[in-house]
Amino acid sequence: MLSRCASCQRFALLFCLVLFLFTTACQQQQAPDTRAADEAAIRQTDVDWAKAAASKNVDVTVAFYSDDATVAPPNSPAVTDKKAIHDLWAALLGPDLVSITWAPTKIEVARSGDLAYLNGWYKMSAKDAKGNAVEEKGKMVEVWKKQSDGKWKCVSDIFNSDMPAPPPPSSDTKK
Repeated sequence: MLSRCASCQRFALLFCLVLFLFTTACQQQQAPDTRAADEAAIRQTDVDWAKAAASKNVDVTVAFYSDDATVAPPNSPAVTDKKAIHDLWAALLGPDLVSITWAPTKIEVARSGDLAYLNGWYKMSAKDAKGNAVEEKGKMVEVWKKQSDGKWKCVSDIFNSDMPAPPPPSSDTKK
């Protein structure tokens, strides 16, 4: 009788051990939290992007976008392909541009580590029709996505001016 109880105890212990191993093996392992490192990578990438734009290097500037990116510039329709994005930046960085810079004020990375958004400001100076430098300041939002190679690319970019809108044309016309 004693040996039968010992066998039951061994069986119960073995059953509990197998059950424990089964339940721990089936639990989903959580990926390590890389948000701080991802934030630093995006911050540095954005700094590099601003430097490329400041040097008026259109090809390098456009390379910071993913292939499926959307750019929504002020007072214009959104552009959604690399050629249109290239053309937009070529015009923006053209001969009338005096300077351009921007910087992030907030970066938030998703816990999943594959998406992030960035809020920030920009400042640019361009020549007006008379050749005088006119400064513009504004805000921006960028959405970043981690690519299969681990690099971050901008998938959505919108920016708009803090400057007051120009007054509408006068409706006073002489008949």
